[in-house]
Amino acid sequence: MAHTGPASLPYADGDFYSFEALLSQKERDRLHEVREWLGREVRPIAVDCWNRAEFPHDIVPKIAELDVVSPVRRQGHSQLLAGLTHAEFTRADASIATFMGVHDGLFTGTLELLASAEQQAEWLPDAYSLEKIGAFGLTEPLGGSDVARGIRTTARREGDVWVLNGAKRWIGNATFADWVVVFARDEADHEVKGFLVDTTLPGFRATRIENKISLRTVQNADIALEGVRVPADFRLAHANSFRDVNKVLKVTRLAVAWQAVGLQMAAFDVARRYTLDREQFGRPLASFQLVQDQLVTILGNTVASLGMMVRLAQLEEAGQARDEQSALAKAFTTARMRESVALGRGLLGGNGIVTDYEMAKVFADAEAIYSYEGTREVNTLVAGRAITGHSAIV
Repeated sequence: MAHTGPASLPYADGDFYSFEALLSQKERDRLHEVREWLGREVRPIAVDCWNRAEFPHDIVPKIAELDVVSPVRRQGHSQLLAGLTHAEFTRADASIATFMGVHDGLFTGTLELLASAEQQAEWLPDAYSLEKIGAFGLTEPLGGSDVARGIRTTARREGDVWVLNGAKRWIGNATFADWVVVFARDEADHEVKGFLVDTTLPGFRATRIENKISLRTVQNADIALEGVRVPADFRLAHANSFRDVNKVLKVTRLAVAWQAVGLQMAAFDVARRYTLDREQFGRPLASFQLVQDQLVTILGNTVASLGMMVRLAQLEEAGQARDEQSALAKAFTTARMRESVALGRGLLGGNGIVTDYEMAKVFADAEAIYSYEGTREVNTLVAGRAITGHSAIV
């Protein structure tokens, strides 16, 4: 039986409310260019890399050629295009999107926000061109949600160097990064300071975290810092307290919420294609009422998440976005994402638990996105504090 495929449907790209129409024609063309590149270069290799838990290093020069690092600050694009581009990366593969989120969002974003003009002039060109790969060292073996107060890594000034001692955990890109931004507590004033650490320095060691069930392509690592001597001019000039770190986290929470949008797009893509192609009882699965109900629920979750993110992109563009709004977005979109990928996995039945059909990878990757950049619970408390005036965070 011949039946309709996604490419011939009115909503082939899943943009049910035409959010892309808010972009200029030039930015729409750029988004379509990135989407086509991802479909050609990333999606075909994503499942194999995920299964082997290996990062495709040969993709880095291709990403550099695509020229997508720092689209707002460096290229003058809108916040909306930046967000939709990150969603498209996640739609193709959440692991490669996370690589970009770490390098471009956390690492490069830290330099853009917290380095001096002189430091930026020296470091950013290599970060923008991907000649140097970056990582972001904040979380620790005993410090996750409470990391603001719980940073145990220390920094001690000794003449022209700072000596770092401690450990970091879950640091993406760290096994092959050239630089890692490390946050440590100054032994003198107990404030959190930021440092650009060359990974070839003596005393720096990164060990890959094994046996992950999510974002397996991402090379997360445990970092050990044993008497690492960092030149004084590699201390980030404007990273002098955890309040400064929060400037970065506010922005990167938005990036993770965009990832939640992208993964829901992926779940919708895979589930719709599968249910159109798969026949049961002599009919395509997509022709059954219960299946359509679940597809529409995934679509509704995606549209609701995307609508929230579009408005936040507008607020960010106007310089009006607030921490609690980013927190609510991260909590809401990732909760909707978790429901969407579970529905998508169920629609594939037994084929939903093998990566051959892609949905199992989408389903598993959602768990990491749900947890990082602040758990749903902690982000709800940030938003809750804003609407009640009372902090429920211990």
